[in-house]
Amino acid sequence: MYIMVINCGSSSLKFQLISFPEEAAIAKGLIERIGQDIGAQFTLSVNGKGFKNKPIDASDHTKAVTAALSALTTGECAVLESKDEIKGFGHRVVHGGEKFSAPVIIDDEVIKGIEECNELAPLHNPANLTGIEACMKALPGVPNVAVFDTAFHQTMPPKAFHYALPYKFYEEDHIRRYGFHGTSHKYVTKTFAKLINKPLEEVNVVTVHLGNGSSLACVKNGKCVDTSMGLTPLAGVIMGTRCGDIDPALVVYLMKKEGMSPEEVDTLMNKKSGLLGFSGVSSDMRDIQEAADQNDKQSVLILEMWAYGIAKYINAYAGTLPKTDAVIFTAGIGENSPGLRKIICDNCAGLGIKLSENNDNVRGETGCVSSADSRIPVYVIPTNEELQIAQGTAELLTLK
Repeated sequence: MYIMVINCGSSSLKFQLISFPEEAAIAKGLIERIGQDIGAQFTLSVNGKGFKNKPIDASDHTKAVTAALSALTTGECAVLESKDEIKGFGHRVVHGGEKFSAPVIIDDEVIKGIEECNELAPLHNPANLTGIEACMKALPGVPNVAVFDTAFHQTMPPKAFHYALPYKFYEEDHIRRYGFHGTSHKYVTKTFAKLINKPLEEVNVVTVHLGNGSSLACVKNGKCVDTSMGLTPLAGVIMGTRCGDIDPALVVYLMKKEGMSPEEVDTLMNKKSGLLGFSGVSSDMRDIQEAADQNDKQSVLILEMWAYGIAKYINAYAGTLPKTDAVIFTAGIGENSPGLRKIICDNCAGLGIKLSENNDNVRGETGCVSSADSRIPVYVIPTNEELQIAQGTAELLTLK
């Protein structure tokens, strides 16, 4: 059977068509500028064929989904004989709050639950709902499944997810740590368990998802017990444009000292800070590294700050586990930047972590990059959030 994985933004639709039981990505596509005056553009890749930035009529997301389905079933990129071969849509939904701790088949009650989480993810959940509604209109009767970024972290114990605020804010406003990138953390944890032939419920790892957005998870007996992001994706380590952990009193200080509004502070910390804000160079780690190589002082320093902050989480999480089976690097930076992995691991000397020469050779592929005498093994495992979403969808539909 085929599962179509949907990741919907406010003006974009990213999708993959995945076959089961092979678990192979048959087609990948992106439709951008949906509903914009400038006109939508479609990029599609199918078995080495496809097109890039093709103008299409997509004034709304339903038309975008219809265009994607048409491209998969007709023309030079067709891989399906009929739309009927698609047995389900798997949707990435950013925030599931405390209500959703696993993938669910979408019905009216689920839609209502996602809507209730809109205030926790105002930029993402409404867009995710738009994608769900578009798929329901485009292929009525085909099941839709929601897979939540927050779900994997719902196994955190209260001591890890609560904030020390008056308890009413948790009871009334659901203010707590939720965490994100859950599909990625879950995928690499499952993959590692298979790699070392160990039952998932016996695996203890620290997973390190490093991209433009970054987070870490502490996984004990196959379940998340802590994570670096919080109520929002702003908390945790330094990211491309996000500041990560700061003194919360800084928000009030800036409002009083600089006369900034809440919206301006929010924009500052989410979009103008992190690598971009401190370096003044870029939010792209490759640009920061290039500037650091040319002895740009702020770029050198932000690299050190970035690596040190990540290492602090690794050290803390490993210290809480009975035995750490591995530290696992994943996502764009984690998978493809041996030099940055080394800087981070150099700050974990107390854990006895030592990288091998193989670290320099592993980019975008699975491999062990630690030496034989490293007290904690270090692995690189490429993430595949789309496959994790598809797996969750296929499992639910098979059991249905």
